Amino acid sequence: MGWYHEDFVPCRRSLFVHLRSKIMRIKDTLNLGKTKFKMRGNLPVKELEREKLWEDNQLYQQRQKLNEGKPSFVLHDGPPYANGDIHMGHAMNKITKDFIVRYKSMNGFRAPFVPGWDTHGLPIEQQLKKAGYDRKKMSTNEFRKLCHDYALKQVNRQRTEFKRLGLQGDWDNPYLTLMPEFEAAEVRVFGKMAEKGLIYKGLKPVIWSWSSESALAEAEVEYHDVESPSAFFAEKVVDGKGVLDTDDTYMVVWTTTPWTIPASEGITISADFDYAVVQHDDDPKKYVLDTELLDKDAEMFGWKNVKVLKTVKGAELENVLAEHPFDSSKKLVTMLGDFVTNDAGTGLVHTAPGYGEDDYIIGKQYGLPIFAPVDNKGYLTKEAGPDFAGVFYEDANQIALDKLKEQGQLVYYMPYKHSYPFDWRTKKPVIYRATPQWFASVSKIRQNILDAIDTVNFNPSWGKQRLYNMIRDRGDWVISRQRVWGVPLPIFYGEDGEPIMDKDVIDHVADLFAKYGSDVWFEREAKDLLPDGYTNEHSPHGKFTKENDIMDVWFDSGSSHQGVLAERPQLTYPADLYLEGSDQYRGWFNSSLITSVAYDGIAPYKNLLSQGFTLDGKGHKMSKSLGNTIAPEEVIKQMGADIIRLWVTSVDTSADVRVSMGNFKTVGDSYKKIRNTVRYLLANTSDFDPEKDSISYDELTSVDQYMLVKLNHLIENVKKSYDNYDFMAINKEIMTFLTANLSAFYLDFAKDILYIDAENDKRRRGMQTVMYEALVALTKLLTPILPHTTEEIWGFLQEPEEFVQLSEMPEPKHFANEKEVTAEWNNFLNFRKDVLKAMEDARNDKVIGKPSEAKLILYVDEDTKKALADLNVDVAQILMVSELEIKSIEDAEDDVTTFGDKFAIEVQHADGKVCERCRLIKTDVGSDADYPEFCARCAKIVRDEFPETATTGFEE
Repeated sequence: MGWYHEDFVPCRRSLFVHLRSKIMRIKDTLNLGKTKFKMRGNLPVKELEREKLWEDNQLYQQRQKLNEGKPSFVLHDGPPYANGDIHMGHAMNKITKDFIVRYKSMNGFRAPFVPGWDTHGLPIEQQLKKAGYDRKKMSTNEFRKLCHDYALKQVNRQRTEFKRLGLQGDWDNPYLTLMPEFEAAEVRVFGKMAEKGLIYKGLKPVIWSWSSESALAEAEVEYHDVESPSAFFAEKVVDGKGVLDTDDTYMVVWTTTPWTIPASEGITISADFDYAVVQHDDDPKKYVLDTELLDKDAEMFGWKNVKVLKTVKGAELENVLAEHPFDSSKKLVTMLGDFVTNDAGTGLVHTAPGYGEDDYIIGKQYGLPIFAPVDNKGYLTKEAGPDFAGVFYEDANQIALDKLKEQGQLVYYMPYKHSYPFDWRTKKPVIYRATPQWFASVSKIRQNILDAIDTVNFNPSWGKQRLYNMIRDRGDWVISRQRVWGVPLPIFYGEDGEPIMDKDVIDHVADLFAKYGSDVWFEREAKDLLPDGYTNEHSPHGKFTKENDIMDVWFDSGSSHQGVLAERPQLTYPADLYLEGSDQYRGWFNSSLITSVAYDGIAPYKNLLSQGFTLDGKGHKMSKSLGNTIAPEEVIKQMGADIIRLWVTSVDTSADVRVSMGNFKTVGDSYKKIRNTVRYLLANTSDFDPEKDSISYDELTSVDQYMLVKLNHLIENVKKSYDNYDFMAINKEIMTFLTANLSAFYLDFAKDILYIDAENDKRRRGMQTVMYEALVALTKLLTPILPHTTEEIWGFLQEPEEFVQLSEMPEPKHFANEKEVTAEWNNFLNFRKDVLKAMEDARNDKVIGKPSEAKLILYVDEDTKKALADLNVDVAQILMVSELEIKSIEDAEDDVTTFGDKFAIEVQHADGKVCERCRLIKTDVGSDADYPEFCARCAKIVRDEFPETATTGFEE
């Protein structure tokens, strides 16, 4: 009752929907159409109208003005890369941020949000290459201009897509890493680090992408399982240092990169392992390998009759010399290293200091040369030897294996499956290659960084250990890149080749970048980039050159604490919160922490929140090439952005999240439950004026008080969950309140009061008071999650703010009797479950068709009788039965359904006729001659409220 059949079109209240035709003419008296309103779904269309309205009214700016002077809360946006349409991971991330910022803005904080974009780097260069541009055939500045324009185009594209998700923020003034003021701030961060001695140039192995022709940071690689050629080969001992014979003794060395053997400089073993000198079969040669691996290796090699000649400790083999397998003039030194394990291999590891970090470190310790005969594109150079010169490194594997076999030194070969790094942009494997690069020292400030981690709150808590371990174990940061689209390293060189990084020089460059942008570095000669009259001892003739490499893009985004937080007056440094995907522990979280500690000695964030990845429905990584992606735009067109926003609250974003269209359809059902419940509440408060009609808490019935207590517990719990970033809990709390507390209980019996009692009856106004308060509170609590929907609801409420987003979050109230009321009604609801079970059984037995046909006889003990009386409500009305009789438990017959020793229930069909107004079966239907179709209660209500209808002889 109370509804038109048209979708989402509730009316004021249909008092006489079921009356016969002789009284239908009083509809005109009731003026039922007076307060009609429409609340339709159609989110894809309606949301666009809302977003335009927000923009036209500058809602974000209005909210900021309202919050002036309040404590600040700054969530610093990690910049997504400006390339291509946004994906579901972007949506999940940005929507979560919007939840937080909207909630904080409505809950006593000044919470500005400045979105940002990462706009430099290789992917943009690659896009231009795909478009047919060859950067080697045009000037650097021409190519950079193309990159600049492409980046801005992508920013505008993604900005439109983000805004369509209903996100609020300073979209007209985002931060871009290509902005002159940002680039200047980044250069100043570099300068501060250089001033502290944290920037240096070194020849050491770095992750090298031959497909990109550039060094990469660890954060720019992804790992895939690959199959590598695992080679076990023998290197002849030429100087046993008195421990090993030099007569036919061979070290059995293991490698998974045979192509690096030309650059071999040594053999690394463990000081703590025991090594056996063995012979096998009729082979006169003696072989050295780890005793723990001997049995396994001998079986794999096919050795029989293995005889151990002697066992020596690894420490005793230090400095033993062996002959290089491809160059007899070169001697390989045996070294002691802690990275050698005996879970695979032989316990002796081929070592090429120019091709690996562990190899480099131990090679430096033993004074070995850093030799890496491979070029930028992955081809071995002539220094690798005539058999390898000009050969692609992967093809060189087979050449190395063939040479070892020809020489009789290949003991065994097999494919080896393991995880290997790939360039995350080109999807090609990388190599480790020693090249001259610029580094930021992590080792010098490692403890300071680890100490800063202790000042940060992590959510999830395991994030702290993850970041701690990454900082603890990482090497120095290679910050130079051999590209052109990025911020140049502000380094000059003197005539003697000495790098110049004076503070006044770098500050001058930063000022130039702030004024002209970093393009000025490529437009001007070195002398025109230096301060007027600058001199330096390394250039007696005043001639200087400039560095050609650019900075790692992680240095770009990692400097945003200065380029954005410290730069913009409405923001604060450090930020209150950084929130990104869990991959950013090795990316933005990591680089930002290093630069902030290096620059200012503090972490750039007070709180750090991470999310998992979005996967397809089968748990696979989403990929356009696999065709398993779901674009946010696709869901929005079908269902609306609020469905995606509600979906984000339905999943555990701290872990990886599976996404399918089925997920959104399921969430759509939850959304309908929210919308339908709200629609019901709106329809039944449309004649309610909160200023005139509200009933005070003390005058409410106990069931109304109970619902207000439950509502305020909801407010308290939801706000606590917002504060803890637990959006799944918010979803659960609100849905439970809507379904269990409202729909399945309170609103279930509400019809008999809302539709039947007189318009201004105190019980009806009391229930409307609860419903209106619930409407206002729910609308505000849901606004961070469903802003389009809640703004639509707000338009039907009688609140002073024009937009719900300009209102404040509700504060939970507490009442003197709330514990007693809660206990009483919780007990009753448990009792009600048994009553409903008994009535269900009666319906199955065809005793009744629906609850309103029932006469309920409750056989209860004295405590239960008192508890029911203390509720001070019409229990029959709440149980929705036509008649209720309460008797003593002792009167219960044996065939009555019993529940323990305290009460029993008997369900009978009620006697009497159905009242055409309240639809209950009553024995007094027709007792008022003027209203022969009504029970006495309904007849009195209609007579009192509409006395002109109390006339006998109405015409049919």
